[in-house]
Amino acid sequence: MNSIDECIKAAERALLPLFEQIDEIALFNQEKVLSAFREERIALRHFLPSTGYGYGDEGRDVLGRVYARAFGAERAIVSPSLLSGTHALTVALFGVLRPGMRVLCITGMPYDTIRGVIRGEGNGSLAEFGVAFDVVPLTPEGKCDALAVRAALRAGRCDMVYIQRSRGYELRDAFSVAEIGDMCRLVRDAGFSGCIFVDNCYGEFVEKEEPTQVGADLIVGSLIKNPGGGLAPTGGYIAGKEKYISLCECRLTAPSVGGEIGSYAYGYQQFYQGFFLAPHVVAQALKGGLLIGRCLEDLGCENFPDSHKLPADITRAVRFSTETELCDFIQSVQDCSPVDSFVHLEAWDMPGYDCKVIMAAGCFVQGASIELSADAPIRAPYTAYFQGGLTYEHCKIAVRYILSKYIKA
Repeated sequence: MNSIDECIKAAERALLPLFEQIDEIALFNQEKVLSAFREERIALRHFLPSTGYGYGDEGRDVLGRVYARAFGAERAIVSPSLLSGTHALTVALFGVLRPGMRVLCITGMPYDTIRGVIRGEGNGSLAEFGVAFDVVPLTPEGKCDALAVRAALRAGRCDMVYIQRSRGYELRDAFSVAEIGDMCRLVRDAGFSGCIFVDNCYGEFVEKEEPTQVGADLIVGSLIKNPGGGLAPTGGYIAGKEKYISLCECRLTAPSVGGEIGSYAYGYQQFYQGFFLAPHVVAQALKGGLLIGRCLEDLGCENFPDSHKLPADITRAVRFSTETELCDFIQSVQDCSPVDSFVHLEAWDMPGYDCKVIMAAGCFVQGASIELSADAPIRAPYTAYFQGGLTYEHCKIAVRYILSKYIKA
């Protein structure tokens, strides 16, 4: 046995208790999703395509009800017309907010691509429509600053509280559902009565509950992340309270028709089947992320979150000393991908970012971060963000390949 295999086996032995917890969560969530399918009496007709306006599109409408049941929400929009997580978040924000309203983000500055939505110039941002967006920085430990949040709520009228669950490109742990529940109670106890909005990307099915079950009014995410199960070819979702979903539908389509229209000529089977598989696929990705985290920790590489505890989402941050080391790591993920493994990666000016980004995404669905992938902004501190993995076996093979860059067999 070579040293790479020894490193992996030692990591797997140490991670066994966490793997067992992940399996328990996956079983719970699988039963929850199965129950939603059964309660909505899913049949083959729900997979059929629709065209034109999409009036009476049963597949579209029932898919939303399945998501709502599984996520403990009153209603949900699930649509291939939502082109990314950022687009889904934008539709929901513009659906709920009106000129003169104020948003308070209590989890630090949001992810890069949302910043242009908030404060962009000449692009139709929230700021250009008269919506104020204030940010409460996190504590040095990367946690919600309760005292600062209370002070900010007292400082003036607030119409929406915004929470980002995942770390984005920041070096902090993702927020657990329990922590999000604490934030919801914090702002309600401070007298806030508006919409609590959660960017739920990368977090679906990581735990037994979703933020809508602990006080959030709206949660938003991408189908080419967790809930698409690796099968959804595009799309996003918005789930939560009926009154807010109705507003979001008017922004997704038009105020005069709302959720009554919206066709999809390719059919909905992949969306239903992907959601059914999602609890298992998320468990595979979590195990893969823990494995690479533990192995890298054993080699002295700094990475987040701590591999001795269950993560709150499927992402892992790995820090490097130089840009070259960073890019070599991203390239190693591409090298062991099932698609485009032969491609040499170059950093480029991706839309929505203020610096070049390098991305490994040798995926069946372009850019799908529920599949094994990694990306990084080219800026100090040089940090790669690793996520996904449809099967633990693929993750394990990838870890072996990546470790070969650090360990001589």
